[in-house]
Amino acid sequence: MTQKIFGEFNDELSENSEFLMLGFSPNSVTTKHKWENNSLSADFLADYLSSFFPVDDNDPTTSERQEELEGAVSYIANELLENAMKFSSEELYPVSLQVHLYDDHLLLSLTNSVKKDKVESFQSFIDELLNNDPQELYMARMASFEDDENFQVSRLGLLTMINDYNAKLGWKFETLPLENKAKDNRDKRPRFFDKQAFFSQLLRKLFFKSQNSEVIFVTTMVQLAI
Repeated sequence: MTQKIFGEFNDELSENSEFLMLGFSPNSVTTKHKWENNSLSADFLADYLSSFFPVDDNDPTTSERQEELEGAVSYIANELLENAMKFSSEELYPVSLQVHLYDDHLLLSLTNSVKKDKVESFQSFIDELLNNDPQELYMARMASFEDDENFQVSRLGLLTMINDYNAKLGWKFETLPLENKAKDNRDKRPRFFDKQAFFSQLLRKLFFKSQNSEVIFVTTMVQLAI
């Protein structure tokens, strides 16, 4: 297994955090329904988190804070799911969306497979994002879109997360060999409280379906101050 990390990626999530994990099975619904479900899933996450920030009728700022949090989480989760659907390598592998709540920040983390021919361009964009002013980069890509309607704009959502929500982003790319993995892992039951192992085992149960020798997964992590 090889790994490559970009940006502010935290690979050691605290087991003491409040968290919620959603898993999306491959081929469970049509592509059209998946697009429709993205918004519903994102709104569900936002509603779930808002329950930890109750509104105080005597303090109007609490209502504003709750609305801002719901809007941010709904937008970010929906963007992450849409990108996963567009760039996943095959419909053999599930997608995992997690949210972790801490005292002063929350983390949204999405893991999906990625097409091999998309990895290099994605990593180049990440390098560009990390080494340039995000506001200037956003304006430049918008100008390119105005000049060419076929310009790829899907990654504008990542720039919007930074510019509009002051989010911190990180990525982890993992290349996993598939040979002899299914036999070793199919019968192992992951411990539910081990969130990373839970998803890893879920993926490995499906490895035997692939004809490829390896598969690439990318985890996108978004951190928001609260």
